[in-house]
Amino acid sequence: MTVALNGQTIFITGSGGVLGTAYVNAMLENGATVIGSDLPGHRADAMKERFGANPNFAYYDLDMGDEDAIVGIFQKMAADGLNPNVVLNNAAITGELLMGAGKPFPDFANTSISDWEKTLRINLTAPFLIARQMDRDIVGKYPAKLINVASMYALNGPHHQIYEGMPFKSFSAYSTTKAGIHGLTLWLAGYWAKRHCTVNTIAPGAVFNGHSDEFQRRVGELIMAGRMADPKEIADVMIFLCSENARYMTGQLVNVDGGFSGW
Repeated sequence: MTVALNGQTIFITGSGGVLGTAYVNAMLENGATVIGSDLPGHRADAMKERFGANPNFAYYDLDMGDEDAIVGIFQKMAADGLNPNVVLNNAAITGELLMGAGKPFPDFANTSISDWEKTLRINLTAPFLIARQMDRDIVGKYPAKLINVASMYALNGPHHQIYEGMPFKSFSAYSTTKAGIHGLTLWLAGYWAKRHCTVNTIAPGAVFNGHSDEFQRRVGELIMAGRMADPKEIADVMIFLCSENARYMTGQLVNVDGGFSGW
């Protein structure tokens, strides 16, 4: 089976992270036009430096907490001659993102409502807003795909003991939002079916991003494959979901977790 993305224009939210960058690279290598987006800052700067010279890459600053920015993003792209037929709801607040920003990881009893609501805003409300804008600006005009990015913790509880002594933790709002985003997938898949738009969820497992040997050991013991994923291994499955080879798939949750969910 040959997987190529020629003719696909793919818009990715939160594309400056470890997986987002892997998606951009793999998609460009497979012939797609790729539109990246992220908050202004070092991640965006690194992405523009790495991919900016590629004529098939475009970039837009996008604050996923700003409803007005999301409402205008597809029209903004269209004004530049870019009409995405594949959209990846990839942006999220993660434990590693919080660690990089120097944020604390309080225990559950001390979780603030502001932290809970901010995570829901970025991880769940913003993907809803992206989908709503697709409904207004894209769906029904031409065949399209939406891929929502969940997590190994969408339908599986974390093993809290693996985070003991680590600089980051699993946190409740993350798991909650990642479960919720597949609910959005299921609702939209049927709603958009007659308008020729498929909707699927990908649930990546534990992805290596400079983790300590001890954390890798702890996680590896919970995974059939015995190790964390290379970002490219997640990107390879994402490429399939973005391609025409996945045209008969909709409403599905695809686990790419090395067997974590299969025990």
